[in-house]
Amino acid sequence: MGDPYILMLVALSVLAVLDLVVGVSNDAVNFLNSAIGSKAIAIKTIMIIASLGVFFGAVTSSGMMEVARKGIFNPNMFFFEEIMFIFMAVMITDILLLDIFNSLGMPTSTTVSIVFELLGAAVAIALIKISTNGENFSEIWNYINHETATKIILGIILSVIVAFSVGAIVQYISRLIYSFDFEKRPTYINVLFGGFAITSITYFIIIKGLKGTPFYGSIKDIIEVNTVALIIGSFILFSILSLALIKFLKLNILTVIIAIGTFSLAMAFAGNDLVNFIGVPMAALNSYEAWKISGVDAGAFSMGVLSKKVATNPWLLLLAGAIMVITLWTSKKARAVIETGINLSRQGEGKEKFQPNNLSRFLVRSAISINKGISYILPRRVKIFIETKYKKSVIKLPKDKTYEMPAFDLVRASVNLIMASVLISIATSMKLPLSTTYVTFMVAMGTSLADRAWGRESAVYRVSGVLNVIGGWFLTAIIAFTAAGIVAYFVSWHIVMIPILLSLVTLMLVRTSLSHSKKLKEEKKKLLVKRSEFVSISGVIEKSSEHIAEVVQRVNKLYSHVVIDLSKDNLNKLKKTNKHVKKLNEEIDSLKDDVFYFIKSLDDNSVKASGFYVIILGHLQDVAQSISYISKISFKHVNNNHKNLKKSQVADLNFINDKLTEILDNVTQAFKTKDFSTLTILLNEKRTLLEDVNKSIEKQITRIRSEETSPKNTTLYFSILLETKDLIRALIELLTKYNEFHLTTKK
Repeated sequence: MGDPYILMLVALSVLAVLDLVVGVSNDAVNFLNSAIGSKAIAIKTIMIIASLGVFFGAVTSSGMMEVARKGIFNPNMFFFEEIMFIFMAVMITDILLLDIFNSLGMPTSTTVSIVFELLGAAVAIALIKISTNGENFSEIWNYINHETATKIILGIILSVIVAFSVGAIVQYISRLIYSFDFEKRPTYINVLFGGFAITSITYFIIIKGLKGTPFYGSIKDIIEVNTVALIIGSFILFSILSLALIKFLKLNILTVIIAIGTFSLAMAFAGNDLVNFIGVPMAALNSYEAWKISGVDAGAFSMGVLSKKVATNPWLLLLAGAIMVITLWTSKKARAVIETGINLSRQGEGKEKFQPNNLSRFLVRSAISINKGISYILPRRVKIFIETKYKKSVIKLPKDKTYEMPAFDLVRASVNLIMASVLISIATSMKLPLSTTYVTFMVAMGTSLADRAWGRESAVYRVSGVLNVIGGWFLTAIIAFTAAGIVAYFVSWHIVMIPILLSLVTLMLVRTSLSHSKKLKEEKKKLLVKRSEFVSISGVIEKSSEHIAEVVQRVNKLYSHVVIDLSKDNLNKLKKTNKHVKKLNEEIDSLKDDVFYFIKSLDDNSVKASGFYVIILGHLQDVAQSISYISKISFKHVNNNHKNLKKSQVADLNFINDKLTEILDNVTQAFKTKDFSTLTILLNEKRTLLEDVNKSIEKQITRIRSEETSPKNTTLYFSILLETKDLIRALIELLTKYNEFHLTTKK
């Protein structure tokens, strides 16, 4: 068989590369949100700046690797074989966990995941040892460094509260200073703000980015002895530099701050979080090297060697940095995670990703009451002053360009980066284990609240989103601990479990990747409003015809599926159809939610098209609701194990389905090709089909009088036929309205 531990090292190396990919996809949100959301800098420039930061941070991250070796458990209590089992379990679990979160577009903490995976795997192996040796279970504390886990949990709570509160307060003060008309502020405000911001970020680069690296040792004494003097000197120097940039180079100092802040956070991410991705494989390599030269059996060699400090190979750090940069440029999942952060903090209204819940409603309702109380106490002049600062300038853009507005302005983007830098710097100097993800995300949420981005129209959705993300963080810890413990148990049970688990990882990664690709394709196919396409009457006709073609085509398939699956009593397929019907209804509801933006986007000569489009959406909703009801009652009937439909009933439904399919195919084709000359013929065919449905109802009445014995079947059959009539009527109304409008616009 050879040396199985060599194979394990190879597997860990591959897992390290995969972990780098999924880790960067998750954490890119930390340093890209502010720059991308504000549209302060071109996307390519942002990516270049972030790439330089990531690469520089990776090469200077050697000192952080100690966490994986001795930060969570006491290595001297484990043998080499046991340590390798722990490391394998951690890497397998980490990749799966992060990939699932990335696929959901949810940012989570790689720090928390790796810490609790190490903790879970170590606890599992320790319990096995204790059980085998007949020791008391209280001995577990000798194996585990439980203080670290406690600090991490406290760090989560602390970072959520502090980052959100400080971000909100600083943004509120910054908005009162700058207002939304920040471009007209006096030069001295920009100079002082630039000095403060660049000083904060530079200090962050030195303290957070270099601390724990070999480079920090040469400047440690200078920084720690002269901290106050250095900060004051830096503030004066960077204030002068800001003045020069504004006066001579005519640069917007806020843009400069965003560029420097993006670099610093990217560097800190790579320098701090690289250990989360390659720390475990590096520790495994160190363990193997120590064991190999010892000549001791793998099950008897104590791993106390891991307690010593070991320098990381710089070439490996260089390779890791390169992989991170490539992932940054190519990962589609990273974009999904970034979109979540930007959507929750954007200034304007739009499509909300999260649905409100009772807690978010309660919090918003409470906040409104508190706000009313504060407003009642504040003097009238103060309220007027505050309102003037929050008054937004009217930006006149062509109606087809309004969707290109940034999610938030340069002031908020700068505050996001400054406060994230300051808070992480302070936490690092105080040795508090705050997560980069938690701080950057919660600062962004706090600044959003202070900037009134969460208005009455969007607050419940945004708060619900934040609660979902925070809940995901705590869930990460629980899942990571449990899953790593289970995987460690299987690995220790028999070494053959390692290739089995690795195959499972590969299978799940492929599955989530395919699922994500499928999801992206479905997003592209969704009925979406692109405001640039709704400017003129011709644009309305063009887009509404696409919507009609898509809805009719999908209703056609769904109706056929229901009839066929009901006749075969196929519960699983009916359940699947129900899900597709629900998606269709949600998409049409989403179109109706966008009616406001549609009407706003029309040019002055096309306003009459708004009434037409609203009516068309109403008819589409009627059609979707009819197929929804038919699908729901059919699923319920089969799910309750009622009698199958009789052959005569199935035959009638198949006849109606065949005729309806033929007509709907023609309707789809007409609207896809924009050839509306056949609408009159189609209307006549639909009316004929309506008569056929009426005949089927009369047949069923006759059957009830003579042979029908099942009231449930009768209820289902009548419900399907009556709802089919409503569906056909809605389609007739839709085609009639469209035909009239089309003829009117041709004149």
